[in-house]
Amino acid sequence: MIRPYGHQDVERILAIWLNASTLAHDFIDASFWESKLDDMRDVYLPVAETWVCERDGQLIGFISLVEDVLAAIFVSPERQGKGIGSSLLEQAKRLRQQLQLTVYSANHASVTFYRRHGFEATAHSIDEHTGHPELVMAWHGEKQVQAVSMEAGTSS
Repeated sequence: MIRPYGHQDVERILAIWLNASTLAHDFIDASFWESKLDDMRDVYLPVAETWVCERDGQLIGFISLVEDVLAAIFVSPERQGKGIGSSLLEQAKRLRQQLQLTVYSANHASVTFYRRHGFEATAHSIDEHTGHPELVMAWHGEKQVQAVSMEAGTSS
């Protein structure tokens, strides 16, 4: 079940975020992620539209959106590879007509995941906090693509 997050979910979201971030970004010292826990709790989560995935009464993943930016998508490491991230990403696509995100270039599994779900790299950047290279990726929904095609005088 995917549902909007509630205050009772914050500590579990933070645990998933920290565990998954440390695992997926082993090229960045774990102390960096630990130092960002308060920012996640006090700054980022309050401004985001966050949805959680529950299975068997346990919160196992979440997405956070800020306007058309997919700011976070994380699944508990022991539950990864079972379609949960795909379900969360589909929820984000139902909520938005287009999405943009940044992902560390060295996070090959995530880059592959986003490409498999229709995202394309649009730019390169450097993360100001870590100095590591990132890809900016974007997805444009079917409705938007059809509208652009119609404006150009073509059919889809």
